Amino acid sequence: MTTDERIAPGTRILLCDDHAVVRAGLLALLGSEPDIEVVGEAGSGEEAVAMAARLQPDVVLMDLQLGRGIDGIEATRRIASPDVHVLVLTTYDTDADITRAIEAGATGYLLKAERPEELFAAIHAAAQGRTALSAPVASRVMNRMRGGAAPALTDRERDILAQLAHGLGNREIARALFISEATVKTHLGRIYAKLGVDTRAGAVAVAKEQRLLP
Repeated sequence: MTTDERIAPGTRILLCDDHAVVRAGLLALLGSEPDIEVVGEAGSGEEAVAMAARLQPDVVLMDLQLGRGIDGIEATRRIASPDVHVLVLTTYDTDADITRAIEAGATGYLLKAERPEELFAAIHAAAQGRTALSAPVASRVMNRMRGGAAPALTDRERDILAQLAHGLGNREIARALFISEATVKTHLGRIYAKLGVDTRAGAVAVAKEQRLLP
């Protein structure tokens, strides 16, 4: 590492997560890193936007799901600037979430499962305006850039996906398609696996993004 690449002591961090326990854990973890100073904690997107404007941190660690109010994507869009970098720290790694975060101005996208040293390195990179991505996220981004083919869904899976997009529950989908609820659940599991998601909302978001819906 050259002199120009070294991180100046006291990289200033603002935490944004709607779970107090998570914030407490991050605060304790970041407190063990001498080059990092946590200057504030926000429990909502609105609070993060206001605190970022007032405190002007170097990096905002931003969760995506923030309960009521604006989500992490919208908060990122309002905060990100040449002087304040947003590093998404979340459990979600769907193509839709990654794309939306990057388009909103996030400098990096990290998963909460990362090791502490990876988190520290990502914060240091983000503070310099350099991109920081978890390995699974980087793989997804590269695959998209290479024009990875859309997942192959069966006709029945597409039918169920279309019903999901209309907000129907499992029982309603079963009635509409004249199949059992157990069959719907089986198909949903396959759809989630193919789209790389674990929620109904995530499946619909990816399906719209990849134009899999009629």
